Amino acid sequence: MATTGQPKRQGQQQQQQQQQNKTTEKRKPVFVKVDQLKPGTKGHTLVAKVLSSNMVLQKGRAASRNLRQTRIAECLVGDETGTVLFTARNEQVDLMKPDETVILRNAKIDMFKGSMRLAVDKWGRIEVTDPANFVVKEDNNLSLVEYELVSVLENDEIAET
Repeated sequence: MATTGQPKRQGQQQQQQQQQNKTTEKRKPVFVKVDQLKPGTKGHTLVAKVLSSNMVLQKGRAASRNLRQTRIAECLVGDETGTVLFTARNEQVDLMKPDETVILRNAKIDMFKGSMRLAVDKWGRIEVTDPANFVVKEDNNLSLVEYELVSVLENDEIAET
């Protein structure tokens, strides 16, 4: 009886080891270009140059321990395919300086007043990197395109109308 239980345990241990290997295995990032960004998408990794940074909100006092300072800046970022507005929050504002080249990891597209804004939340990361060797295409600003929310009727709903 003991001999049949041992191979079963070994099989379970091998399965656990394989599961651990799968979870530690990292996916290689797929870099996208600015012109590939679409409303409501997330998980983007891209290299972009910061063209400008404009502080739009600064609240709180840095001296107070209880109040955390809130800073929001709109930064125009882009690559060789186009530009988009990036919303930088708090510590991100310090990284997004004009003429810097950044890697935005796990970025998402937020909609603000019908236009696209790129953002990196707590699940993403901003890294300042070596200067990129591309010229930013400034005449294709995706944040200037206005989108309208349209509800799509299902086939059943169309038949009723």
